[in-house]
Amino acid sequence: MKGMTWGWGGRRGDYRTPEAAESLRKLREHGCEWVALSFWTWQESIHATSITFDYGYTVTDRDIAHAVDLAKKLGLKVMLKPVVNSKDRIWRAHIGFPHTPEAAPYWDRWFESYTNFLVHYAELAQELGCDLFCVGCEMIGTEPQTERWTKTIARVREVFGGPLLYNANHGKEEGVEWFDQVDLIGTSAYYPVGGPGATEADMIANWLPVRDRMERLHRKFGKPVVFAEIGCRSARGCSAMPWDFMHRGLPFDEDEQANFYRSALKVFSGEPWFAGFFWWDWSVRLYPIGEAKQDVGFDIYGKRAGQVLAEWYHSR
Repeated sequence: MKGMTWGWGGRRGDYRTPEAAESLRKLREHGCEWVALSFWTWQESIHATSITFDYGYTVTDRDIAHAVDLAKKLGLKVMLKPVVNSKDRIWRAHIGFPHTPEAAPYWDRWFESYTNFLVHYAELAQELGCDLFCVGCEMIGTEPQTERWTKTIARVREVFGGPLLYNANHGKEEGVEWFDQVDLIGTSAYYPVGGPGATEADMIANWLPVRDRMERLHRKFGKPVVFAEIGCRSARGCSAMPWDFMHRGLPFDEDEQANFYRSALKVFSGEPWFAGFFWWDWSVRLYPIGEAKQDVGFDIYGKRAGQVLAEWYHSR
């Protein structure tokens, strides 16, 4: 899967703009064959039991249909990836309740709401001809609820006929005992493999234990592994904390970002159990190309990492 994440941060109407269409075209020009169309809606807090649709923020079904149609016309395959975030700004990994009998009613109510949320988008994915559906992203606090997750996934399969993926988080993959219920093992591979001044060779050496860990996971469940998220900002030191999006004052460093990309591509691309990458991420509204060398975000448009990915994707 020569993939990239697109759509994150998009608000109602953003997918139906000329800038969004141009962004997808430029993504395709980099050799991408897949796009993870990723968006979110909210629950009020990490301990809320219901997931609501924010009509003033969240992209609509009409927006999603428009984006999928654009992607398909460009020859891209689509993974639809709906995500739940918490309005209290606490990371979704902490959504949940105690794993005790007393908390069972709360878990029941939350999973009922989450299942309804997923089924809505799974039906839409089926109608739009999406090629893959993601049933969850970095929901670490919920992962011990194996029986409830199994029932939720079974319900999704009733309405979506394609393959399913669950997106775990780096370092926490072994906590998902129900990977046998999905078709692809996904993870957010924000592994700290570098740091300021780290070379490509340094990062390759640090990726090797991760490769061995992912192969063990594959052997345990017999499923291909996908990096459902992976990326690194073009900022000094971010290969030591690839997940970071907050420290905006770090100096621009496109070489470190490029080394992160190339090292991961070299280590994993040849493995028979490895199914591919969905890099994080490609913005719905790109900055002007002349501003690429001032951008310290995850985008690779106009940066060395963009050249690395295009060369790699086009040559294979």
